[in-house]
Amino acid sequence: MSTQLHRLLEIMAKLRDPEGGCPWDLAQDFSTIAPYTIEEAYEVADAIDRGDMDDLRDELGDLLLQVVFHAQMAREAGHFGFDEVAQAIADKMERRHPHVFGDDGRHDDADAVRASWEEIKRAERSAAGVDDRSALAGLSRGLPEWQRAVKLQDRAARVGFDWPGPAPVLDKLAEELEEVRAEFEAVAAAPGDAAAQARLEAELGDLLFVAANLARHAKVDVGTALRHANRKFERRFRAMEVLSERDGAPLSARPLEAQDALWTRVKDAERDGDG
Repeated sequence: MSTQLHRLLEIMAKLRDPEGGCPWDLAQDFSTIAPYTIEEAYEVADAIDRGDMDDLRDELGDLLLQVVFHAQMAREAGHFGFDEVAQAIADKMERRHPHVFGDDGRHDDADAVRASWEEIKRAERSAAGVDDRSALAGLSRGLPEWQRAVKLQDRAARVGFDWPGPAPVLDKLAEELEEVRAEFEAVAAAPGDAAAQARLEAELGDLLFVAANLARHAKVDVGTALRHANRKFERRFRAMEVLSERDGAPLSARPLEAQDALWTRVKDAERDGDG
């Protein structure tokens, strides 16, 4: 084990020491730490997206800390420790790459590797007594729902259940949008109607599911696309606030029409290369 990894494990053990440890760290459990684990994974993705290698180094450290934290809590409860975590993933990687670590022969492309990986995973589930032969078997329910939607669609596509291209997906998206529009009208006509609100929720879910499918056909990662959209909105909104203050009033004091005009100014400045 590297010196720095050993140091990190010792730091976490000291933070969790009932005698002199950190009160905040001692108060945590698996469920309270899990949201931080998810957040740090997204921070890693963001650093990669921005191409910031210094930040990526730091964010990978934050993510590693999450693994160490969970492993320390598991060791305290007598379940497993960090070594067992590392051993389990090392064993799994060797087991799922027989073309590299075994005598299965080398695969020539990534698709062949993926097919082999899925076949090995099915065998592992069967050996564990999980008799789910569906093409959708093994998909985690802990994934963000947009990511699970894409994975469900991808699994279905492997057995041929897929749109032949983006055109029919676009048609379906337009159809779902009209259904959402109709349900909004129904909710407006019957305020407080729980059934109408439930139908609207269902139609919005269908719309988002189809939008995720469209991204899959475009070979665009939904999370990356949405992250870019969020960043663009934040950049433009902050620029609106600056312009509004320069023009003599906070953004919140302006009517929507004036705010829209500022938004247009920001967009025009970006397009002209001035923002």
